[in-house]
Amino acid sequence: MVESLFLSAVAFFKHINLFSSALSEFCTSGTCPAAVGPGDVTYCWTDEQGKKVKCSAPLYTDFTMSYIQELLGDEEVFPTKGFEFLLQRIFLYLFHALAHLYWAHFRDVVRLDMHPHLNTLFVHFITFCREFQLLESSDTGPLEDLISILCQYHRT
Repeated sequence: MVESLFLSAVAFFKHINLFSSALSEFCTSGTCPAAVGPGDVTYCWTDEQGKKVKCSAPLYTDFTMSYIQELLGDEEVFPTKGFEFLLQRIFLYLFHALAHLYWAHFRDVVRLDMHPHLNTLFVHFITFCREFQLLESSDTGPLEDLISILCQYHRT
């Protein structure tokens, strides 16, 4: 079970990082001075001292993706006791990246004809997170309408 959760985290990380990279020309410190998601929630990075830091969306994404890559590559972390907490944190950061893409860049995604791929990835991601209780409903709440529509569509 631990191994499959870890491998899934790696796969989701790679796919979401690829989407973020593909949209990097649209997501700049000029276009996205803050990492904003649905409902105009602003995602802040927490530094080494535990202080919340507001930063641009590309910087937030860079911080989170670097953090996740470091964790996933650390053989001391997986599998160990307490890895569940780290796995939940990884999936929360990945959700933030997806939420920002939908909130701030969906028009760009559509222009690039990437929306079917993003929607499928998102449904797979949400379904996986629900199956293994990796996200709180309070985290996904602002996108619940989108989640309901996409999950219903993909079931048919």
